[in-house]
Amino acid sequence: MSSFYIENFGCRATQADGAAIEQQFRALGLDRSPDRNAARYVVLNTCAVTASAEQDARAAIRRIGRENPDCKILVTGCYAQRAPAEIASLPGVSAVVGNSHKATLAKIALRESSEKGGYEAGAFIPVSSLNAEGTAAEIFVSDIFAHTELLAAPVFDSANERTRPNLKVQDGCNNRCSFCIIPSLRGRSRSLPPEQVVREVNQLVDAGYREVVISGINLGRWGRDLPQTMWGGRIRVVLDQTPLEKLRISSVEPMDWSDSLIALISESQRIAKHAHVPMQSGSDAVLRRMHRKYRPWHYREKIEKIRAAMPTAAIGADVMAGFPGETETEFEETRRMIEELPFTYLHVFTFSARPGTPAATMPDQVPVRIARERNRILRELAAEKKLAFMRAFLGKPQKAITLSNVKESHGTSFTEALTDNYLKMRIRGKHASNQWLTTSVERIEDGELMASIRA
Repeated sequence: MSSFYIENFGCRATQADGAAIEQQFRALGLDRSPDRNAARYVVLNTCAVTASAEQDARAAIRRIGRENPDCKILVTGCYAQRAPAEIASLPGVSAVVGNSHKATLAKIALRESSEKGGYEAGAFIPVSSLNAEGTAAEIFVSDIFAHTELLAAPVFDSANERTRPNLKVQDGCNNRCSFCIIPSLRGRSRSLPPEQVVREVNQLVDAGYREVVISGINLGRWGRDLPQTMWGGRIRVVLDQTPLEKLRISSVEPMDWSDSLIALISESQRIAKHAHVPMQSGSDAVLRRMHRKYRPWHYREKIEKIRAAMPTAAIGADVMAGFPGETETEFEETRRMIEELPFTYLHVFTFSARPGTPAATMPDQVPVRIARERNRILRELAAEKKLAFMRAFLGKPQKAITLSNVKESHGTSFTEALTDNYLKMRIRGKHASNQWLTTSVERIEDGELMASIRA
C-alpha cells in the first residue's frame, strides 16, 4: 500500500492544515509513514512569514530529493501560494499546490477525479523550461481571495506531546498590516461554525483528551462572518455544550480583548489562565507605519485589565525588532513598555521583508546587525520577566497537565507537564500522560518548574 509523509513548517494554523491533509490521504486508503525516506508521497506544508521559513522549505526539498529520489514531492502552504514557479523550479518537485487547492491535495497527488470530474483548475507549467533536469511539476494555484475552504482537524504541538490537541476554528485575515503577507496568501477571514467546533471538541473529549487549544490566523475574528453571538458567546457555547475540562485560547489581537471576554476567562475554571496578545511595537509611530489598529495606550490598558482580573495568568506577546525606520528612540519606547508591563514571556521576531508588502519597500530599512541586537535585548528582558514570574510559584501548589515525555536526570525520573498558566514543569516520578495533577513547586531548573506531587 502506498504511504505518505507530511512535514509542517510554521504556525499552528499550518500544522492544523497538515492534520486535515493527513485525513484526506487516509480517506483514500493510504497509511502515514513514520519515515519520510520510505514514503511514496512527501508533502511539505510550507510557511512564508519570514525569508528563513522559505529557506528551510527549500533545504528540505533538496534533502528529500537526495534521500528519497523515487518519492513524489508535493509542496503546499503559504510559500507555495506566494511563489509557485520558484518552487516548481527545484529538482524533484512533482506538484506545487497553493492554499487555494489544499482541500483537494490528496486527490491531486493520486491523480484521482474529484466530485466535479477532475482537477482542471490547475495551471500546468513544465519545469523543463526552468530546470535542466527536464522533469515537470504541475502548479495548482488560483486567486486566494476566492477561496472559502477552511481545513480543520485536530493537531498536536509536537510528535511527543499527544495530550493537548489544537483545533483551528478560523482562517484568513482582513487586516492589512504593512509587514504581513499572510492575508494575500490565506484570503479573507472565515470561520468554523460553532456547532462544528462543538462536534470536534466532543469527539476529542470522547477520545479521552482533557485540554483543547483553539487557534486561528486571527482568532478574535472567529464567527464575525457568521450570524452568531459575540466572541465570548461562542466560547460559552463550547463550554455549555461540551464536558471539556480545560479550554485554552491562543493568540487574540488587542482589539478583541473585550471586558466581557476577560471576565469570562477570569471567572471560569474551565478556561486556562493564559492571554497571548500580539504587541509588535510599543512605539506609536512604528505601530502607525505597521498599520496596526491600536495605539500603545490602548494596548497597555488591555494588558493591565487582564492582569488585574487574573493575577497569576500567563501573559505573552509577539514583538518585532528592526521594523523599517525604527529609531533608537522608538526601540527604547518598546523596550520600556515591555519592562513596565506584566509579561511572562515574549515571542521576539526580527523584521523580515516579505515581497509584495508595503514594508518591504519602505525607506530607512534597519541594518540586520542592529535589528538582531535589538532582538537580543528584548529576549534577555523577556527571560528576566519569565524568571521573576516563575519564582512567584516556589513552594506553592500548581495544577499541571502531564505530557507524554518522561526524562531521566541524575538517576531520577521526571514527567514533563504544562501548568494552567503556561509554564513548563517537570514532575518527579513517572506519571501517565493527559492527567491534571496538583503539584508543589520546589525549584527552577533550566527554565522549568521542578515539582513533586502535592500530598
